[in-house]
Amino acid sequence: SFHSLNHDMTLPEFKFIWYMEYSHRMWGRAVGLAYILPAAYFWRRGWLSRPLKGRVLALCALVCFQGLLGWYMVKSGLEEKPDSYDIPRVSQYRLAAHLGSALLLYSASLWTGLSLLLPQHKLPETKQLLRLRQYAHGTTALIFLTALSGAFVAGLDAGLVYNSFPKMGERWIPDDLLAFSPVLRNIFENPTTVQFDHRILGISSVTAVTALYLFSRKIPLPRRTRMAVTSLLAVACVQ
Repeated sequence: SFHSLNHDMTLPEFKFIWYMEYSHRMWGRAVGLAYILPAAYFWRRGWLSRPLKGRVLALCALVCFQGLLGWYMVKSGLEEKPDSYDIPRVSQYRLAAHLGSALLLYSASLWTGLSLLLPQHKLPETKQLLRLRQYAHGTTALIFLTALSGAFVAGLDAGLVYNSFPKMGERWIPDDLLAFSPVLRNIFENPTTVQFDHRILGISSVTAVTALYLFSRKIPLPRRTRMAVTSLLAVACVQ
């Protein structure tokens, strides 16, 4: 691929890419040690309760799985494709899996840490609170799906197809949205469709977060919960 596509790349440009990848790997290994070494120490000292031992084992296993997924993803970008002169890139499916696993690991770690540091609020189980909790879970799932769709955008360089917003070129819905056959393949492999879906999911996520915030204002909630919902809206707007 160097002779076909990147013959004008200089050594400093190659070093920049190499060090980015090397730093990412070293940082990932440091994160793994930051999980496993303290976990082994706390376990040996008897500081972990039985339920917490299960969580710690699951988190450490997820760290190892994340590293394995990273190797599996990079491997897809090194496979020889003699019939293709396209830019070498990793599989968008494996990239999405790697990102999704990282988000799960981060969320589970944050949830575990906060559950140990902060006391749980004892709130009356009203119908409004139940609806708020269900809506918050649905919003979380939507945000997670939006992030995964971003991995498909990155994996296919779909962000380069259209650079105008809110329209894509001169149209609201591009002509080549369903160019691939079968139709389902467009969602994961057609750069135009992938970018379109990511836009729709992004707008939907911001709308859902805004609605969650407005609904939460109608319910008497603890100060900490209100701060969390307000911060979520602020981060969604910045994003």
